Amino acid sequence: MVDVSKWPLFTLLSAQELASIRQACIFGVAANEAIYITHNDEVYVLGVNCSNCLGTGDSQSTIVPKKLDCLSGKKLVSLSYGSGPHVLLATDEGELYAWGHNGYSQLGNGTTNQGVSPVLVSANLQNKRVTEVACGSHHSLALTHEGEVFAWGYNNCGQVGSGSTANQPTPRKVSNCLQNKVMVSIACGQTSSMAVADNGEVYGWGYNGNGQLGLGNNGNQLTPCRLIALQGLCVLQIASGYAHSLALTDEGLLYAWGANTYGQLGTGNKSNQLSPVQVMTEKERIVEIAACHSTHTSAAKTQSGQVYMWGQCRGQPIVLPHLTHFTSTDDVFACFATPSVMWRLLAMEHDDFLTVAQSLKKEFDNPETSDLKFSIDGKYIHVHKAVLKIRCEHFRSMFQSHWNEDMKEVIEIDQFSYPVYRSFLEFLYTDSVDLPPEDAIGLLDLATSYCENRLKKLCQHIIKRGITVENAFSLLSAAIRYDAEVKQNHPGGLAY
Repeated sequence: MVDVSKWPLFTLLSAQELASIRQACIFGVAANEAIYITHNDEVYVLGVNCSNCLGTGDSQSTIVPKKLDCLSGKKLVSLSYGSGPHVLLATDEGELYAWGHNGYSQLGNGTTNQGVSPVLVSANLQNKRVTEVACGSHHSLALTHEGEVFAWGYNNCGQVGSGSTANQPTPRKVSNCLQNKVMVSIACGQTSSMAVADNGEVYGWGYNGNGQLGLGNNGNQLTPCRLIALQGLCVLQIASGYAHSLALTDEGLLYAWGANTYGQLGTGNKSNQLSPVQVMTEKERIVEIAACHSTHTSAAKTQSGQVYMWGQCRGQPIVLPHLTHFTSTDDVFACFATPSVMWRLLAMEHDDFLTVAQSLKKEFDNPETSDLKFSIDGKYIHVHKAVLKIRCEHFRSMFQSHWNEDMKEVIEIDQFSYPVYRSFLEFLYTDSVDLPPEDAIGLLDLATSYCENRLKKLCQHIIKRGITVENAFSLLSAAIRYDAEVKQNHPGGLAY
């Protein structure tokens, strides 16, 4: 388990408050602001409140946690912060919220007025589902479910990737050589941006004065440019520090480039590197890398759980990866980074503590590990063939009987709606169904078609349990309407 009390700001909380924390992030120029999410999905903030970055609706600092009612009940999947600071937050429903410093329109609302409370970012993101966010000093990135990258805010060095140096007041899709690419990860340095494609290619744009884009030169890039030096490697994760970058490959190899004043590249010297160089070559396979744009600190975790740190650590430069006694890269930033911020939205329980069922649930619709996509209504759902074969006789037959679908990476579904089919696939991962009775009608038909008897019973139970005097007519209408629609594809209609 992670000990959040290693961060000084959390010593203000009681034991009961600390025990309630499920996710947390310490941020700010002096690590004096915090946001945390409880096991009940309530969101609290505390700290100095510089530039209204706590989102409480006022500019008052607080040592007592304040609840952000507008975010309560929402599940957070990604959070990032800038130097202003400004804060970006993405929910599991794909909503994007922003607040805090906005002098360069980094909140994406078209103005430069500070955001005193969380506001939904919607410009140019309608019908988009945001899955990941990243902040530079005063610019912002968002990654969508479809693999698109949007950028906005400060653009003096081209970090928005628009081809100019004009600030971008609202989210704008980053295209150029990212066009028709499916991106799976994003990261920001202070004034630079990076993204990883689903085939392991890495792209960078923005400020490059220290070589942090890894292009072999130190010229700024106004549009995304591929890192040719990493050609032939499949990169899984990138991490950007203040002015340096790290990359982790699918073979567990670590590469670093950019500024090296504090030894943050881990090369044994303080010389900048304009192109990626492999570090920790004598170590075992690396499974995680860590850096954030607020610090000059780097960290990595090996397959056996050993944690290394290098760069600026408590003010002194460490030029070679140093083995620590920590069990988490997060502890490196709590104890040695300046400021002692968090490099990611911290979860109190790491994957090491997850049960098989929890691990399976976590991997549903995960583009990083999936080997198959379903396309419904123009949206993708990422799944794993092995899981589908194990959990469903229909898919076992599909993938073992040489159906046409067995040879495809994307399967088109047109006889069922996106919410219905997503609920069905999610059931195979979680063994549970959580949806209103109106939607259960469609799911019942799908379960009948695929001979999933347990799911049929669950849907029937949801429908029967959900019938009230108020909704009986609408449920009946929905059933009749849906029955008429599905008869086009399934002559038997609904099976109840």
